[in-house]
Amino acid sequence: MIEKLAAIKNRFNEIAEQMSDPEVISDMKKFVQLNKDYKELEPIVEAYNEYKDVVENIASSKEIIAEETDDDFIAMAKEELSTLVKRKEEMDEEIRVLLIPKDPQDAKNAILEIRAGTGGDEASIFAGDLYRMYQKYCESKGWKFETVDITEGTVGGFKEVIVNVSGKEVYGTLKYESGVHRVQRVPQTETQGRVHTSAATVAVLPEAEEFDIDLNPGDIRKDTYCSSGPGGQSVNTTYSAIRLTHIPSGIVVTCQDEKSQLKNFDKAMKVLRSRIYEIEHKKYLDEISDQRKTMVSTGDRSAKIRTYNYSQGRVTDHRIGLTLYNLNNIIDGDIQEIIDKLQMAENAERLKESESSL
Repeated sequence: MIEKLAAIKNRFNEIAEQMSDPEVISDMKKFVQLNKDYKELEPIVEAYNEYKDVVENIASSKEIIAEETDDDFIAMAKEELSTLVKRKEEMDEEIRVLLIPKDPQDAKNAILEIRAGTGGDEASIFAGDLYRMYQKYCESKGWKFETVDITEGTVGGFKEVIVNVSGKEVYGTLKYESGVHRVQRVPQTETQGRVHTSAATVAVLPEAEEFDIDLNPGDIRKDTYCSSGPGGQSVNTTYSAIRLTHIPSGIVVTCQDEKSQLKNFDKAMKVLRSRIYEIEHKKYLDEISDQRKTMVSTGDRSAKIRTYNYSQGRVTDHRIGLTLYNLNNIIDGDIQEIIDKLQMAENAERLKESESSL
């Protein structure tokens, strides 16, 4: 492990040297990437420096015990050695966790897309429930939760809603939510009291930054139209809504949430960049899922990941076999325990990989 940590420190020093190079500073894309790499390696290097000091002090304490004749010195050295050995054991575990390969997308903001699935009107209502669940969760994290586009259901909820979430480690936290969410409950429209099963699909995409992909403006067709829905006097009177079409891929993104055409354009561009970036990211996910068949965050939208059973008041995450009997709190945004358990499961898998490479 020492050799691997030493190699990481060398790489860290190389990056620091490159970041002071005027040519690199003038290349913003390269500088931004190096800065990300630097910040990612910094805690590992700090831990390595402390670990190396602890190992050296252990050797020094053992030398004193072996060679010193003064009983007081020996007693002090033994006491210090006991403390150092305990600290080394703690750091062994801390460093193993730090060396777990990180998803390079984790630090990014995210595009959250919720779509009603099977179940008709009840599926739209459930999509609305999920939207509010994530909204409250993001508020508790202090993240910015901006609606980009909404298609409302006929009796409530949403057929589709797209949200831009920004903050610290957003994608790395929300990526576990991608997949099919099922609800089992008696719908409001059910007169016989029968339990129905409906579904909504959640997709979490890492928000692509301008440096991540090169978009040719000539490949994008921009259309404007009048907004519909709430919005006051500007609705149906100004062409503030935006529709962007990426001609090579056929991807279409709309945004009418803002009264300003410019703001709608910026929001739509974020989603468009992320949708195009997702194509490459999907290849990356496919590659790592081939290596980790049990990985909990493959991003597979067709996988049934969670069931919300109202009659039993339970929520079950099928990937890790977790069942919690606090549905009301969870649907009210208290999903941190589920995410923590999923992160622990994935880290355990990654830890096995990193240990096998040491």
